[in-house]
Amino acid sequence: MAIQVVKERTRGFICVTAHPEGCQRRVAEQVAAMRKAAPSPLEGPGRVLVIGASSGYGLATRVSAAWGFGAKTVGVFRERPPEGRRTASAGYYNSAAFHRLAAADGLYAGAVNGDAFSDDVKKETVQLVRKELGKIDLVVYSLAAPRRTNPETGETAQSVLKPIGYEFTSKTIDLTQGTVTEVTLEPAEEDEIVATIDVMGGEDWQAWIDLLSEERLLTEGVRTLAYSYVGPEVTWPIYRDGTIGMAKKDLVQTGHQLNDMLAAQYGGGAWVSVNKAVVTQASAAIPVVPLYLSLLFKVMKEKDLHEGCLEQMRRLALDHLAADKPPRVDEQRLIRLDDLELRDDVQDAVMDLWEQVDSRNLSDISDFAGFRKEFSGLFGFQVEGVDYDEPVEIDVRL
Repeated sequence: MAIQVVKERTRGFICVTAHPEGCQRRVAEQVAAMRKAAPSPLEGPGRVLVIGASSGYGLATRVSAAWGFGAKTVGVFRERPPEGRRTASAGYYNSAAFHRLAAADGLYAGAVNGDAFSDDVKKETVQLVRKELGKIDLVVYSLAAPRRTNPETGETAQSVLKPIGYEFTSKTIDLTQGTVTEVTLEPAEEDEIVATIDVMGGEDWQAWIDLLSEERLLTEGVRTLAYSYVGPEVTWPIYRDGTIGMAKKDLVQTGHQLNDMLAAQYGGGAWVSVNKAVVTQASAAIPVVPLYLSLLFKVMKEKDLHEGCLEQMRRLALDHLAADKPPRVDEQRLIRLDDLELRDDVQDAVMDLWEQVDSRNLSDISDFAGFRKEFSGLFGFQVEGVDYDEPVEIDVRL
């Protein structure tokens, strides 16, 4: 037993505490929303592996599969358990909540907690899948890690958020002060570009599918998905045209290669889903993006178009993964869940606000308050119905 009062302690875009009850409620809200959208499970993938399953789009994918299709799920993630008076990571509490809710509804949920890039975790996952699922209908690759140790070379690559070829200066938000400032990013060196591709590109996705295929754990008609983002022109220097963009291009190319392989061997396929900008631990760390998100939220909420992770993944599940709904793609074979974000009327309104915004009017013409609430919610804070002055049990176990 380790009962204590847990308060939010944030340093920039990192929160060093997490609230177990707040995380539980957030996951329960996602489950309730999915139950409402699909009161009875639809026909679709019944055995699902989610790599990167403890937060953001990965967690929402797992919720959508379990309560949308009644799927058995295995989640792979790397999260810190509670230790002494130190809280667990938010993703750990999220996963514990998911498992409790799944068990209450008679849904199988398995977990492997460790480095998804490593051979050991891949082997452990193979053993668990073989024992509990038999085979897999859907593999979702939703990993967002800052570094990767290559299991073959033992070398660790570190990703960077930098433009390529030129220095880039733009507006951003100082999350500590809540002010609009300027940020200047130096261009990436060639080795930094290579390292970012190594961490965030498609090589590990390919390694997972190759291993599962070699172990004969993929069903006929198996599908696999990975997630990406394109965004508006204002973010392109550090996203689409920057180091992350190069990694995402590699991810898309890997998707094409996997699609050819899975189609030939299993009658299946591989796709990359381009998703909407949402608040995640990863997106909060990208310069420019928090300011863009604050403006985007205001515009999309006013137009009744706003979606979070669950709404996006619910749409992906019900419109693209159900048995009678094959994925709908653009000319590059990308699933475009960012269609509402990139509507001309939405982007025109956001860019008009972008030109106006500064520290004096930030709270008036943006939804920075909504951004901050969403950011805190990632760690179980500012969640309605939770008394943060009350002690809670932090020693929660998967």
